[in-house]
Amino acid sequence: MGFSFSLIPTREIPVDINKIIGRVQNILLTPKTEWPVIANEPATVADLYKNYIAIVAAIPIIAQFIKGSLIGYGAFGITVRTPIGSGLVAAVIGYALSLGVVYLMSLIIDALAPNFGGQKNQVQALKVAAYAWTASWIAGIGVIVPWLGWLIALAGFAYAIYLMFIGLPETMKCPPEKSAGYTAVSVILGIVLSWIVAIVVGGIAGTGALMNAASFNGSADSVTIDKDSPLGKLGAWSKKMESAGKQMEAAQKSGDADAQSKAMGAIVGAALGGGDAVEALAPDQLKPFVPETLAGLKRSDFSAERSGAMGLQVSTAQATYSGDDGKSLHLEVTDTGSAKGLMGIASWAAVQNDRETDHGYEKTYKQDGRLVHEEWNNQDKHGEFSIVLGNRFTVKVSGNADSIDQLKAAVASLNLAGLEALKAHGVKNG
Repeated sequence: MGFSFSLIPTREIPVDINKIIGRVQNILLTPKTEWPVIANEPATVADLYKNYIAIVAAIPIIAQFIKGSLIGYGAFGITVRTPIGSGLVAAVIGYALSLGVVYLMSLIIDALAPNFGGQKNQVQALKVAAYAWTASWIAGIGVIVPWLGWLIALAGFAYAIYLMFIGLPETMKCPPEKSAGYTAVSVILGIVLSWIVAIVVGGIAGTGALMNAASFNGSADSVTIDKDSPLGKLGAWSKKMESAGKQMEAAQKSGDADAQSKAMGAIVGAALGGGDAVEALAPDQLKPFVPETLAGLKRSDFSAERSGAMGLQVSTAQATYSGDDGKSLHLEVTDTGSAKGLMGIASWAAVQNDRETDHGYEKTYKQDGRLVHEEWNNQDKHGEFSIVLGNRFTVKVSGNADSIDQLKAAVASLNLAGLEALKAHGVKNG
C-alpha cells in the first residue's frame, strides 16, 4: 500500500487491557482533559499499534463478523448469513486494511500540519488518527443492533470528527481557530480512504454527500466550512457537546458518583440527541397514529411502550392488520426521542443506498426532505416501506402485498403530518 512499518516493539511490553479501557472511557467522556495527557505521553508508532490500535480497531471487525456470519441480515422476510469461511476472510482483510488506513490517515494529518499553522510530528499525528477514531471503532458494535445499528455507527463517525477537532490543537500544535479547517480537510481525505476500504471488503459506502462538506477558498490555509453542510452542522452540534463534556469533567473532579452518573447521561444524551434532552412521547400519545384499519385490513393486535435508561427514552407503537384472505401488514411507529440526533445526522449526510437482486431491490433515499427506505421481493411479494419524519419519528409498514405501491399507499394514508408536527414535543434545548 505504499508504506511499511513494524508492529514489533524493541522490547516486549505486556498489553494492559485495563489501561486501554481507561483510555477509551476518558477520550470518549472527557476528551478536553484527556487530549493534553495524550499529547505529552512518550510513544512510538509500534507501541501505539501494539498497545492500543491493534486492540480497539478489532472491535468493529468482530462485531461485523458476528452480525454477518452468526446472526445474519434480515431482508425480504428472510435471514441471510455469510458463510463462516468467507466471513473470516473478509474480517482478516478488513482488519488489515483498517490498520493501514489509520497509518495513512496519520500521514495525511502530519503532511497538512504546516498548512494550518501546526507542527509536523508523525507520532502525534498517529495519536490523532487513533484516539479520535476510537469513537467510530466503539460505535461499530452497533452493527449488531437491528434498524438503528447504522445510525449508531454514524453517530460514532460524527463524534470522531469532534474528537479530532478538539485534539489537533493539543497534538499538532495548530492554532485553535484553524482546527476546523484542518479537521475538514483531514476528514474528507479520510472518507475517501474508508470508502476504498469498504469497496475492497465488499461493503457499500455512500459518501458523495460528505465530500461536499467543506468549501475550499484559495489555499488550504483559508479553508472555510459551509454552515449548512454536514460538517457545518456537526460543528454546531459539537458546541453543545462541549457543554456536556464540561459537566462530566466537573463531576469527575468532585468524586460524586451520583453527579457522575447524571453527567454520563447528559453527555450521551447530547451525542444522541444532537445536543438536546428529549422526552419521548408517551404510549397514549402514539396510539392515535395507529388506526383501527389499514389498507382495508382490520387491526388484530396492538402494543405501545416507552423505555429508557440514563435519561434516554424511546417509544414504540406496533400493530398487526389481518384480512380474511390471509394477508397481513405490520405497522411500527417509533419516536426515537433521545436518539433524534442520529436521525438528524443521517439526514445531513444524505445517506443513500440502492441495491438490486434477481428477486427484488432495496434502497434508501431522500424525498421531500425526508429519509425513505424501501425493500421489495418479487418472488414472495413481501416488502417494507419506512419513512423518517421530522428527523425524529420513523413509520414502517411491512408485509405481503401485490406491489410496493400498496405499502407506500398504506404509509401515506396515515396521519404523517400530525406526527411530524410533534417533532419538538418534549425537546429541552441544550
